[in-house]
Amino acid sequence: MDKMFYRGLMLLVNDKDKMGMLLEYASARIAHYHSLLETEKDHSRVAEFQGAIKELRRLKTLRDEVIAGAK
Repeated sequence: MDKMFYRGLMLLVNDKDKMGMLLEYASARIAHYHSLLETEKDHSRVAEFQGAIKELRRLKTLRDEVIAGAK
């Protein structure tokens, strides 16, 4: 990704309300996937849920990533 892409994302990550809603969404989805992990027996689905959780956790560091990429 290039600097212009990151600079475009600055509008999202610097807006407290929008970023807050995005972080709340990520936290809610992580909690949902944790509950699914507790009952899932299929190992391929477990790996799928773990990957989804990993990506959702990346959203929590999105602001730092965007700021670093825009420099």
